[in-house]
Amino acid sequence: MSQELAEKKALEPGEKVFLARHPKRPHIEDFISHIFTDFFEQKGDHLYDEDRSIYGGIARFHGKPVTVLGHKKGKGMEENIACNFGMPCPEGYRKAKRLMEQAEKFHRPIITFIDTPGAYPGLEAEEHGQGEAIARNLAFMSSLHVPIISIISGEGNSGGALAIGVANKILMLENAIYSVLSPEGFATILWKDSSKAGEAAKVMKLTAEDLKEAGICDAIVPEVPGGAQEDPEALFLELEKALEKVLSSYEGMSPEEIRKDRLRKYRNI
Repeated sequence: MSQELAEKKALEPGEKVFLARHPKRPHIEDFISHIFTDFFEQKGDHLYDEDRSIYGGIARFHGKPVTVLGHKKGKGMEENIACNFGMPCPEGYRKAKRLMEQAEKFHRPIITFIDTPGAYPGLEAEEHGQGEAIARNLAFMSSLHVPIISIISGEGNSGGALAIGVANKILMLENAIYSVLSPEGFATILWKDSSKAGEAAKVMKLTAEDLKEAGICDAIVPEVPGGAQEDPEALFLELEKALEKVLSSYEGMSPEEIRKDRLRKYRNI
């Protein structure tokens, strides 16, 4: 066995949680600038406000129009705060739905990047309809007739992740995590002790390998030893190949077949 494989297999779930949250890990802006061309950002939910924790618009992938959107955590403390550390309010989810409605109208595939601690749990988010906004996205994405590809690029927690993750195919970066809540939250609820987050990560089965085995993740995008931040260019190439393969598989399918394919995935889960 090569040293590289040995290093990858040595990582515990808690260590993958650390890498999934690494501040230098590639974010949605990096993926868009390196994998897509002609990106045009679209802002606002056309109802109340602009939420910077959801970033998206129209772009081209290998020359073909797509809609791309996802969570934005920001880089550096000032931008982290402006983006609410990647925790969307209802306005962000309504913006995402608006972009997906446009994609359906113009027959564009949808690509979403998931990287969030969860939806913002603050009082103002609840006052503005957080639960309803998430629920509407879940129902709406289930009905779409264009392919939806979701990429778990960092951490994907709770309904805040699922609200843009009802996809035909789910790709996970090798050190990404996807779960019903954070390991700290799990440990607090189960053992009344958030310091047991590492132990919780093992119990939760939240790694890409666990979710691939469970049939939730469809493909794992490899990272170099030490995490994606060690060689982002290598990751961009691997992800671009994976996206090309998945999108090409839907080119000959009718809109209704694409919708049924998505429903079949969730019925199987």
